Amino acid sequence: MVRRLSILIGIPLLAGCGHVAPLEPAQGEPLPVKPMMAHATPTAEGLLTGPTYAAPERVDELVKRSQPRPVDRFDLPPPDGGAAPLPVGAGQDSSTTETGPATPQ
Repeated sequence: MVRRLSILIGIPLLAGCGHVAPLEPAQGEPLPVKPMMAHATPTAEGLLTGPTYAAPERVDELVKRSQPRPVDRFDLPPPDGGAAPLPVGAGQDSSTTETGPATPQ
């Protein structure tokens, strides 16, 4: 009973001490120096605000329209062991062989 009562009293007290005043540099201490490529020295609020790329906007629609998949030269052959068929319109590149790029001899 006493434990529950102390927890119920302690939670509001703990929550109330979290925010006393806005963050500022210590008395007599300056803000960090101006970054080399910056136009001005950032303020305390500017240093606490994250850049826009830290929380990018969510994109719900990944595919706008149906498109055929590009040729992937690393596709595995069919399970029967035969060569994988070439996609329609894909020609054989003369600079590569079945095992990789041609090497000068």
